[in-house]
Amino acid sequence: MSAPAAGPATPAAPFLPDVLAGATVVDLSVLVAEDLPCFWSTHQPFQHKTWNWFTDVRSPAGSVSGRGGPYATRWMAIDEHTGTHVDAPTHFIPPEDSGLPHAGPAGHLSVDTLPLTQLMGPAAVVDVSAPAGEDTAGGVSPLVTPERLTAWEREHGELSGTDVVLLRTGWDAHYRRGEAGRRYLHDVVVSRTAPGWPAPSVEAMELLLARGVRCVGIDAPSIGAAHDPVPVHVAGLRTGAVYIEGLTGLDRLPPRGAWFCFLPLKIEHGTGAPGRAMALLPTGSAPPA
Repeated sequence: MSAPAAGPATPAAPFLPDVLAGATVVDLSVLVAEDLPCFWSTHQPFQHKTWNWFTDVRSPAGSVSGRGGPYATRWMAIDEHTGTHVDAPTHFIPPEDSGLPHAGPAGHLSVDTLPLTQLMGPAAVVDVSAPAGEDTAGGVSPLVTPERLTAWEREHGELSGTDVVLLRTGWDAHYRRGEAGRRYLHDVVVSRTAPGWPAPSVEAMELLLARGVRCVGIDAPSIGAAHDPVPVHVAGLRTGAVYIEGLTGLDRLPPRGAWFCFLPLKIEHGTGAPGRAMALLPTGSAPPA
């Protein structure tokens, strides 16, 4: 009895090297350094200091030691919300048994408990930059309305729960070294001498949540408005959604077609964590208009 004829072979699923070979990797993370505006201006400043150097070096600016051996290592003092980072629900939502305002079940969702799959997916890049000539008072953010989002949907398709929505404000242009970098955050929230970044209104965030979106990113210091950051944080985080703040380079992505991923440090009970954000863009994809 002859063996039955073999059917058509099932195509093998693409392996990661095959995927990467056909894609451009786009780094969406800001550089973290002491002279960059990588930390919230009223919180723990970022510090990065030499603990051990290859040999003893003495200098009027400070000496370093090689007492540990011929190698180099540094220590860091760093806020959980430094640089490109994720906000876990515990950042604004207290535990449900605390009796505090906004308490709820999401108050137990710290960064170490977030599923990594929530931090990756098809990128929907929405341009919400402030129109030329729009003027707001110092310390005040122009609000992104639901109409801005639905206008994008009419052109690029309705958003869904599989999308990672990335709000492109263009604010990362202010992320500069030294005094020039004060415009990114300090001049907005401390001296209040400059207007803030475009930020989604509560109604806009509720629209995204109604679409099933569970991860929203922004290329600005915060998802919340400079003048009132709490409501939008609470609106999303209380549902278990997460925010990725401090992105950069979103202008390198098309409205649709890229795949986004953010990998945070796994900090026990962390209200957030810095990490590396990236996107895979199919080679040959048209640049954004």
